[in-house]
Amino acid sequence: MAFVMLAAPAQAGLFGESDEEKAARVHEQNQDAAIADLKQRVNDLEESLRQSTGQNEALSHQVQQLNDKIERQKKDFEYRLCAISAQQLGAGQGQADGSDASAIPCPGGAPVTQSYNAPPPAAAQNAAAAPRLAPPPGVLGTLSAGKTASNAPPSANPQSHGQFDSALNLLAKAQYDEARAQFRAFADANPDDELAPQAIYWVGDIDFVQKDYAGAAHAFAEQIKKYPASTRSPDSMLKLGRSLIAMGQTKEGCMTLGALNAKYPTASKTIAAQAASERKTSCR
Repeated sequence: MAFVMLAAPAQAGLFGESDEEKAARVHEQNQDAAIADLKQRVNDLEESLRQSTGQNEALSHQVQQLNDKIERQKKDFEYRLCAISAQQLGAGQGQADGSDASAIPCPGGAPVTQSYNAPPPAAAQNAAAAPRLAPPPGVLGTLSAGKTASNAPPSANPQSHGQFDSALNLLAKAQYDEARAQFRAFADANPDDELAPQAIYWVGDIDFVQKDYAGAAHAFAEQIKKYPASTRSPDSMLKLGRSLIAMGQTKEGCMTLGALNAKYPTASKTIAAQAASERKTSCR
């Protein structure tokens, strides 16, 4: 009896694993495989996370570089526009006392002394030879012959408003020299009036239509410099660029037109389209 009981395990070892042992071994192997798979997934996730972190850092660096580049370009545009304004504001302003009172502090650079670059001799001779005939009503700026001072914004000073109205009436009657003189006098006498930038703009617009591009550039630059937030400033910047190009200062004019959208992103689509068209035509 004892011999039979001792012989049973030996026979089981001879004929292979029992079902219980086989099930236990398979279960253990499955667990090991599952653990190895989980470890691999964890490693893959960690590697993906490291790669994503590196990519995010690289993208953040690129974005920062782009922001820095945009900021530098913006400051460069502002400085160059200020320099152009300084040059044009110096036109016709002599420095009899020899002082440098006309220097304008431009952001990002040293004060720029107002100096005027005269147009090429041929252009100057042509401008001098051309008759200063007043154009017909309706082609000057956006004012037609039928419009009156009612189109102008209200002024806090009724007396000065009347002076501005008088200049507008002269403009509507095509009396351009008289209108320009009154606009100039109004702007000089009322620099803090809300109509002052409008007056300076019309001075420049009259000069522009009469092909006095140097005078026009001076007036438009003055309007932008003194009243940069005026609703007239985008139009002044457009015509400043055109005036500079007409004077032969193509590089400065094209740069001014190119900076218009950056300086006045809310400018009307019409002005932006005109600036783009002018650049396409003149800035090759």
